[in-house]
Amino acid sequence: MSAHKARRVLDQIRGRSYQETLMILELMPYRACYPIFKVIYSAAANAKHNMGLNEEYLVIIKATVDEGTTVKKLKPRARGMGQKINPLGFRLGTIQGHHSLWFAQPKNYSKGLQEDQKIRECIKNYVQKNMRISSGVEGIARIEIQKRIDLIQIIIHMGFPKLLVEGKPRRIEELQMNVQKELNYVNRKLNITITRITKPYGHPNILAEFIAGQLRNRVSFRKAIKKAIELTEQADTKGIQVQIAGRIDGKEIARVEWIREGRVPLQTIRAKIDYCSYRVRTIYGVLGIKIWIFVDEE
Repeated sequence: MSAHKARRVLDQIRGRSYQETLMILELMPYRACYPIFKVIYSAAANAKHNMGLNEEYLVIIKATVDEGTTVKKLKPRARGMGQKINPLGFRLGTIQGHHSLWFAQPKNYSKGLQEDQKIRECIKNYVQKNMRISSGVEGIARIEIQKRIDLIQIIIHMGFPKLLVEGKPRRIEELQMNVQKELNYVNRKLNITITRITKPYGHPNILAEFIAGQLRNRVSFRKAIKKAIELTEQADTKGIQVQIAGRIDGKEIARVEWIREGRVPLQTIRAKIDYCSYRVRTIYGVLGIKIWIFVDEE
């Protein structure tokens, strides 16, 4: 009830006698009448018992209503949508290192960046053509590039290096020749080494390739994700989150589906989290796969 509505009632009783005021308040149809009636009745009773005054001679001389204290619910102010950030870039300089180590002048930085991209694409294309595996999993976790004045050192971290080298031991030299031809290296020496990962399915890139192969073969996305989570549990990880977006299972409307198992503390900087985003082309469109794996906490 507002003070404005109570003032409307007080204007009708101001200057009238006590008995007349009670009669007016009983007949008026406003909600403010009852609390005002109680206040006037109590004031008249105090005047009679404490001061010995007669109720018949009491008159309402002054009556005022003021705004009371308003109690509001405190709600947090909306600060916009949560901003997503790459977990690897978020942890650079603390527990995450760079995959490319080299120095360049500002005007030559873009050329060096494009060169790294070409090297990675050339290696992935070669591995995809020569890999002897039916599921389509290339097994490349990451490619590290270290550039010096006269040497480019490339370290390929693979989960299944035997499938590439088996049968042709000179494949690494063949790969080096392909990269040198692609980038026209004349004065710089190129050195490629392959490092085996002990637990390949604990890395998000290899896991994303596995899920992509399952989706291409029209396997249900839930079965593919659950199988991937089972493989990750064998690699002794603490948590995993898998997200697939697009026209899942060929539905007309695109949607986003995700499953989390264990802990994935994305906002804890000391938590070592591996992340990758992967695109897969299917017969009903392009699907996006994102994987977060909580490896350990430092």
